[in-house]
Amino acid sequence: MIRLFYWIALMMTAADQITKLFVRAWMQVGDTYTLVPGIIQFTYYENSGAARSLFQGYGRLFGIVAVIVIIGVLLYRKNNFPKRRFLDIGLAFLVAGAAGNGLERLLYGKVTDFLVFGSGHGILNVADLSINVGVVTIILHHLLFARSPVQKQVRP
Repeated sequence: MIRLFYWIALMMTAADQITKLFVRAWMQVGDTYTLVPGIIQFTYYENSGAARSLFQGYGRLFGIVAVIVIIGVLLYRKNNFPKRRFLDIGLAFLVAGAAGNGLERLLYGKVTDFLVFGSGHGILNVADLSINVGVVTIILHHLLFARSPVQKQVRP
């Protein structure tokens, strides 16, 4: 299970960095290429803020937050980790997303976004998708495997 965590985190971080490298090499900021009309297009955008371009100019600060998230997940896994594969997978995707975007934020102060789905509300990258998959997987884990507290009956 430990190996699966690192394998997912490494592969998704690599996929994120490779796709961003490709976009930076072959597109200019603002370029748009439609892959499947109405479903997916590539639009190159550089975001120095958070999701939905909030807090522009704080890219390196968000890079530090990403490092803290990664350290927090690793410490959680080491000290308190319940041995559940589903949770481990969710945490791996979360770490991959934090690593992919965190690396760019620390190096460049911004991230490369390029994926636009559907009607075009928001531009993402592979790291953002990894974070979304991780969060949804962690929520599902807690919904599926949450233990309800046992209530003690008090005898009169």
